[in-house]
Amino acid sequence: MKAIQVHVTGGPENLLEVNLPEPVTGRGQVRVKACTIGVGRPDVLLRKGIYKWMPPLPAIPGGELAGVVDAVGEGVTQWRAGDRVLVSARELTQRGGCYAEAIVVPEEAPYRLPDTVSFDDAVSLPNLQLALALLQIAGPIASQTPHVLITGASGGVAGMLCQVAKLQGFVTIGTSRSRDKAAFALTHGFDHVICTDDEAPHERLDHITHGQGLNLVFDHLGGQSLIDGLKSLAPFGTLVSYNIVQGLPTEDTFQVMRQLLEKSLAIRCFSMHTFDADQGTRRGLMNEAIALLAQQRIRLTPPQIFKLSEVQKTHRLLDQGLVSGKLVMHP
Repeated sequence: MKAIQVHVTGGPENLLEVNLPEPVTGRGQVRVKACTIGVGRPDVLLRKGIYKWMPPLPAIPGGELAGVVDAVGEGVTQWRAGDRVLVSARELTQRGGCYAEAIVVPEEAPYRLPDTVSFDDAVSLPNLQLALALLQIAGPIASQTPHVLITGASGGVAGMLCQVAKLQGFVTIGTSRSRDKAAFALTHGFDHVICTDDEAPHERLDHITHGQGLNLVFDHLGGQSLIDGLKSLAPFGTLVSYNIVQGLPTEDTFQVMRQLLEKSLAIRCFSMHTFDADQGTRRGLMNEAIALLAQQRIRLTPPQIFKLSEVQKTHRLLDQGLVSGKLVMHP
């Protein structure tokens, strides 16, 4: 079986194609033959050795795999050979493992895929699951026309957040560093996109919100972006930080909040790992995501498709920030 392993952490060149024995099912396990493998930023963190939930080396990266059950272990009753499924590493005791032609998992781990959900689309479902969680934990918004700002508008999670927010009545505003990425986000659902290299975000936000400010900000960048997001909030607004790609802010965040005391603002730091011990909520969110996709209430951008052997190329694109939408690999 072909798989991708990291033996020594570092750059994309440390992603090595290896031949491993075909995995064998034990009692209560199923084997899933990969049809599509997702590529995401947690895989980059694992490759670099800075993932908070780092598995022991050598490690196989990969957080999502869609395919077909091709073997069932003793005692398995809910799955048969030929069943279409999604495997998310969020359901596994150890993160990663999906950069492979096949994977063996506990029978309770996979999600059943309707025939209407393609394998290429299925590996984006964890992004939709995360988007649903982010909107849920943000709490109710006291505005008839709520405005939400989503950083990195051309990214996979941002695209899901945009669509889920629009289903809930938000005016969606994205940010992007380049005109090309801004145009991509506009054609894929955002009501407004601010190109931060060309425009003054504060003035544009003031115009879009008619001077009322934002009700909600989803920020994955951190750094100055988080501070700017705080300052753009309306009274009782909330900023949800779900990553810090650019590092921690240099300003004292609490001091900024005290300076804006008359707005009574809130910050929430969120991770899907909050639900690691809450299987009911976690799987409920994913089943909701599958239903939305199957009902075509959410539409996905066609992914950029690569071969498993081109894994280093996919990570170079991620490292260079040259990705719009989802990257996937076919074995």
